[in-house]
Parts: sequence; structure tokens; C-alpha cells
Amino acid sequence: MRSIKKIKEIFESGQNVMEFLRDNSNGNDIDSILISYDLQAGSYIEFSKKNKDYIDRYTNSISAVINGLGSFGSIMEVGVGEATVMCPLMKKLNLSKNVDKFGFDISWSRLRYAQQFCKQNDMNINLFLSDLFHIALPDNCIDIIYTSHSLEPNGGREEEALKELYRVASKYIVLLEPDYTNATMEGKNRIIKHGYVKDLEIHAKNHGFKVVEHKPFDVFTNPLNPTALTIIQKDSSVDKVQSEYVCPITKTSLEKFDNVYFSEESGLIYPIINNLPCLLESSAVVGTHFKSFNK
Repeated sequence: MRSIKKIKEIFESGQNVMEFLRDNSNGNDIDSILISYDLQAGSYIEFSKKNKDYIDRYTNSISAVINGLGSFGSIMEVGVGEATVMCPLMKKLNLSKNVDKFGFDISWSRLRYAQQFCKQNDMNINLFLSDLFHIALPDNCIDIIYTSHSLEPNGGREEEALKELYRVASKYIVLLEPDYTNATMEGKNRIIKHGYVKDLEIHAKNHGFKVVEHKPFDVFTNPLNPTALTIIQKDSSVDKVQSEYVCPITKTSLEKFDNVYFSEESGLIYPIINNLPCLLESSAVVGTHFKSFNK
């Protein structure tokens, strides 16, 4: 992990942290994305306060898409951030009272803000830290998975990201990500410069995934970074399993204790900080004898 102090100084001076980190490494690696997003924590809530009309239009359009996919028992936002999209969106979906709601992010600070935002909006969402490429959930457990420019900084790893989302999904994946095809030349150059994802529809089809819709999305903030809607349908023959946290490394079950999750199969301990399960590989502590002392 790079020097947080130095990077914080860069952030506070108004420089682009992601660009600085990218110029000093090979693309947008996980550490770069984590540090950049964590430093920005709180800014998304401020944006939502100042742009209520936009958030309303954006979530109206997303809700129309998801409501058209039929009934479902669980839903998850990937890269939920501060829940500024998920909270208003959930109020607009045709949900039964028993629908399980999940949201994960790589940044603890952003999730801490999300906790507060959910409480203010009387919204119960299972928030947890996880890595897009190692989601701490079992196969085929979430009916609807959606993104809102959260795959964006992972250019070059599109197929890897899609495979992991497809593993966890049981019905549909709804992607709202950069629309490279329909961007202007300036927009295309910007997407390339920032290392954003491209051509998700093509990558999905290369894996044999069923893309049921792909088109420009009608609401976005930056004309240099327009949004595309891509909907992937999972094979309906898969058997759905219960949505419960698993070890992100081994995908084996976790047992909850007072302030940790423990995987007996892998011997790894994952902390829970302010009621946020930290289910990142980097958060794991080896403790093969943990249960001997915590029966």
C-alpha cells in the first residue's frame, strides 16, 4: 500500500489522485482505486444533496428497467459507495417486504457514510466490504445485480469482472457503465486516458453470456462519459442458493462471532468494524485455532 500521507496531500491540493496513482503504476490497480475512492468519501452525499433532480431522474430510469425484469427476492448494487443511488432507487422498485438488499464497496469510509445515509432514509441494506473480483458471496445467490459506473475504473479487466458478477447472479445483471461506442472522439480519448471499461456487451458475448439488451442510457451527468445500459440474463436453470457471506478467497462458509467472521475451512478471520464486515482478502488474519478460544 502506498504512502497514504503523501497521497492525501495530493488529494487536498486538488490534484487527480487516480491519475497520479495511474501514472506511477500500471493502470488503475485495486490499491489505486481503493485509495482514491476512500479519500473522496462523503463527496457523493454532497453531490446528491446539490443534484436532487438528477438523482431523481437517474433512479426513475433505473427503476423502470429493473421493474421490467419481473419479480425477484434479492438485489445488490456493486460499488454501492455512499448508497446515494441505492436508497432512492429501492423506494421506486416493486419490492416485497422480504426482498434482501445488499451493497458492497471496496472503501470502508464510503460504506460508513452509506450506513448513515441508509439510516436517514429508513433503509435496511446489508452493507459489506468486498472486492469486485472476489465477491464474498456464494454462486447463484443474488437475483438482480446492478452497477452504476462502478466497473468504470477497471479497464482491461472487463471479462474478469463480468465473470465474477455472473457467478454471483441468479437472474439478471444490469450494467450502467461508460458508453465508449457512442462517445464523441474527445469522450473516447478521455475513457482511454482514465483507463475506463469499454465494450462490455462484446466481452459478455465473448463469454457466451446472454445479452438481452444493450443501448445508450438516457440519463448521465458528463457528456464526455455517456452511459450505456447492458442487461445480461443468467441461465434460468441454475439453482439459487441462500445469500450469505463467504470467505472471499475460498468461497467457504463464515461463522459470525461478536466482532469477526471466521472461516473454519480456511482458518481466516475477518473483522467487523462499526457493523461493517470487512470481507477483503487484505483484511484476513490467519487464525487456524480461533475456535479453540471462542466456543
